[in-house]
Amino acid sequence: MITDGLLMLGVLLGLSGVLIVLERTTGWKFFRFVPGMVLMYLLCATLNSLGVFGQDDATREPIAQVKDVLLPAMIFLFLFGCDLRKIIRLGPKLLLTYFVAAASLFLAMILVFLVFQAALHEESWKALGALLGSWTGGSANMVAIQDILQAPESIFGYALITDTIMYSLWLMIMFASVAASPRFNRWTKADTSHLDSHMGVLEEEKRPVTVVSLAITIFGSILVSTVVTWIGGLLPEWGDVVTGTTWTILIVSVLGLIVAVTPLGKTAGTQEVATLMLFVVIGQIASGSDFSALTQAPLYLLIGLLVLAIHAVIMVVYAKLTKTELFSLAVASTANIGGIASAPVVASAFNRQLVPVGILYALIGSFAGTFIGLAAAQVMSAL
Repeated sequence: MITDGLLMLGVLLGLSGVLIVLERTTGWKFFRFVPGMVLMYLLCATLNSLGVFGQDDATREPIAQVKDVLLPAMIFLFLFGCDLRKIIRLGPKLLLTYFVAAASLFLAMILVFLVFQAALHEESWKALGALLGSWTGGSANMVAIQDILQAPESIFGYALITDTIMYSLWLMIMFASVAASPRFNRWTKADTSHLDSHMGVLEEEKRPVTVVSLAITIFGSILVSTVVTWIGGLLPEWGDVVTGTTWTILIVSVLGLIVAVTPLGKTAGTQEVATLMLFVVIGQIASGSDFSALTQAPLYLLIGLLVLAIHAVIMVVYAKLTKTELFSLAVASTANIGGIASAPVVASAFNRQLVPVGILYALIGSFAGTFIGLAAAQVMSAL
């Protein structure tokens, strides 16, 4: 058993490094179905279930403190690419489609929660709020909500498993929808002219990662995280949702958006460093999970399936009423449910020239996902 906190942190860092290297260099098809981040969760939860990690405060406290610093820093860095000026240029039709997709997921989660509420754990609203944060933003939003609401690790495990399986299923459906695009567009009588102005407009210069960029990215983000965490702790709290952590996440999110429109927003290595931080945060959460408690996982999978089904119905009705083409629907949906990693890929499957739309959609979610998930959690808690 590992009872030294620094040694346990070293194990989590080592596992993160190995998984990232394997995922990025081997090309194994295995990682298409089980992403490295999910494998990190499964491995750390397995080690904890087997009793490898000590449970005392002396063992856990160093890792918890590291996570408290890395989480705001990670969110801050992820938002460096979220330039609001480029997002506004998408135009009203594309922006409306994205927000309808997010709103449909919000509504579906509330409705399904009402149906299954009696069969769920009393704190399930926290896990489902985190799941919605992932499905309207991404993994970073999911762990941010987990940190704010402090959902039990076992229940958070249900949400993560549901997220992984349903996301994989949804991505396959989105790719399959490409072939049906002409028929769907004829059925909705869609006009695709509003997409023409977005053809290949996001050509970004690829800057090399240097010591200077890493210093700005790593040390700068940690400085911002520590200062903002201190400020967040001084602000007033209301209930379970608006806490010092909520204030911290809100402030770093706004700061990230501000930096994104400055020259600092183009600093090389921000997304890569943020990804490294995400692995460590996931490992810390997973190290408190116990697989012996995963008895309700099938129920959460059913909830996830129903949420996506309701979302799909709402999006199709919206497309018919507004004469929206399938491209916008599929990419908006994928940007919510899959995030920055998959929205550009689905966009390229329809038309490579429209990849920028997928990127900008996903960047909206990287900011909004945390707050959408928290809002849904507040509603479910009240219900």
